[in-house]
Amino acid sequence: MGMHRENIRAQLQESCRVKESFSDDLLGRVELFAERSAEALSRGGKIVWFGNGGSAADAQHLAAELVVRLRADRPGLAALALTTNTSVLTAAANDFGYERIFERQIESLVAQGDVLVALSTSGASPNVIRGVDAGGRRGAFRVALTGETGGELAGRVDLLLNVPSRDPQRIQEAHITVGHIACSLIEGILFGNRIS
Repeated sequence: MGMHRENIRAQLQESCRVKESFSDDLLGRVELFAERSAEALSRGGKIVWFGNGGSAADAQHLAAELVVRLRADRPGLAALALTTNTSVLTAAANDFGYERIFERQIESLVAQGDVLVALSTSGASPNVIRGVDAGGRRGAFRVALTGETGGELAGRVDLLLNVPSRDPQRIQEAHITVGHIACSLIEGILFGNRIS
């Protein structure tokens, strides 16, 4: 007992180090993400989240924070994750191929003025890239949460939130933190004093 504590402490410290190393520029981009999202929601738009694997789980988690609540008792906010309808996912994969599972939904569900949020640690997932491109054709404001380089998504989105790490674990941890911060800011922008 106790032989893994140094490893645990080192991983906790590395997780903190990544989040503490966000540049002022990146903080400004997180702020812009929250502002653009609040603006879209106030105009009747929605926030659409998507990704693969752990990023899919994060997409669902963050959509729930907006639909239900993060901190405040307030009206629900229009948000959804593209990974929750197994019938749509499996039909799209079967009929068009796995690379199009997000693209097809975005063609159907995303409207001009919506905010489309792609989560990808590598920025290189073909189905996420195709989804972002579809969002551009639909007139969405496209955001990507990625790792340090942004991968192929870096040149395809309107706003890049690239976590300063190349370690997928640390990147995903920072993505959920950024998402929680953005949801908190969105609530504050839209509901102000009602936040407790």
